[in-house]
Amino acid sequence: MSEREWRFYLDDMIGFAEKVLIYTEGLDQAAFVASGLNYDATVRNLELIGEAATHIPVEIQKTFGAVPWRQVIATRNRLIHGSRN
Repeated sequence: MSEREWRFYLDDMIGFAEKVLIYTEGLDQAAFVASGLNYDATVRNLELIGEAATHIPVEIQKTFGAVPWRQVIATRNRLIHGSRN
């Protein structure tokens, strides 16, 4: 079985980011946190962005050094392993 092509993970990341923008459109912070569904969906898509980023090869990450890859992945780890209070 071959591993999934890394370019597909970039496509995934873009799709997840588009969802985050849709889910948060027009909401201030208080409304966003209180929304429940929008909040949960946004957090999940941010987790998925970070997960997809872990599949981007290091040489590609270096080529696109303007992307804060480590921060994207670290955000995923904080969301999954941290508190959601």
